[in-house]
Amino acid sequence: MKKEAVKADPKPDLESTIIIRGAREHNLKNVDLDIPKNALVVITGLSGSGKSSLAFDTIYAEGQRRYVESLSAYARQFLEQMTKPDVDSLEGLAPAISIEQRTTSHNPRSTVGTVTEIYDYMRVMWAKIGKPETAAGKEMLSQTPDQIVDRIMALEDGTRIQVLAPIVTARKGEHAKELEAARKSGYSKVRINNTTCDIFDDLPIDKNKKNNISIVIDRLLVKTENRGRIAKAVELSIKMAKGNAMVEAVNEGEAKLYSYSTGLSDPSTGMSLPTAEPRLFSFNSPVGACPACNGLGYLFEFDPELILNDPALSIAEGALENWTGKNPPGKPSYEDQAIEALAKHYKFDVNKPYAKLSEKIKSLLFYGSGK
Repeated sequence: MKKEAVKADPKPDLESTIIIRGAREHNLKNVDLDIPKNALVVITGLSGSGKSSLAFDTIYAEGQRRYVESLSAYARQFLEQMTKPDVDSLEGLAPAISIEQRTTSHNPRSTVGTVTEIYDYMRVMWAKIGKPETAAGKEMLSQTPDQIVDRIMALEDGTRIQVLAPIVTARKGEHAKELEAARKSGYSKVRINNTTCDIFDDLPIDKNKKNNISIVIDRLLVKTENRGRIAKAVELSIKMAKGNAMVEAVNEGEAKLYSYSTGLSDPSTGMSLPTAEPRLFSFNSPVGACPACNGLGYLFEFDPELILNDPALSIAEGALENWTGKNPPGKPSYEDQAIEALAKHYKFDVNKPYAKLSEKIKSLLFYGSGK
């Protein structure tokens, strides 16, 4: 009788799998298991089914034990020594980290990354070997002053250009200090929100709006004999604008603005990034924290619908929950006085149905004026 050969199952790849054979720690009964690496694996089961025995007392314990044994005798004396778990074989392990679950801390700045201190190493890795990209997937590169000059010289011969130093970009304020420094340096022209002005005139700067201000460093034509002059203007712009330079090029009546930076930038759009450093990737640093949530990861907001009782009512009649009418007649509450002062200043009627108030007034009631 001819016997057919039976092929044994191929052994899983240790690079991608943790292989457990004969795990008997605590209430485990000779468990054989293959767990994929680089994946989120959840172990579930009834109470007492051996979840913790498998995850902590077998996998973590063996991974930690092997890691500690690889260290020097001097280093081992400072670390907890773990006993070998009851298992026939456990292959494909890497050094393991175990995080205890606690419900007493509600600090939003405490994360898995900060608790394990992995976050610190990740920030250093991103800063040192990370390659920043634009939204389109193009790598952002830094440019030397010579490369910037080469790009300018690549414009059509005879193009009229203005070399600009962008000293203020989308910032509110009067910016008197920056402008005075430019005057003392001998510059006579300034570009404010796409309008070129004499720096000694009354400048059209609205301190309550975001302004873009650039000092005009030089005006000239793109010609081979002007390369040295262009290089000097670029050098002055980079020095004044902290690594940035702009060029307005006019050719056949059409003006186009080019942005350059010695830092990380996208030449096609002019978008630039600060030099990558670990704090840029920290939500605990003002440099790296999200400006909307300040690094907390959530926002405090409210739903106006929960405050609004009935839009058909007026504010005086109680359209807004607990805002008016809390005190007896003749004794206005703080909220009543605040609403009356707001109505007087912005000239709206508290006896008018809420639904008929303008969107501007509704926004003032809920969010204030910012003044």
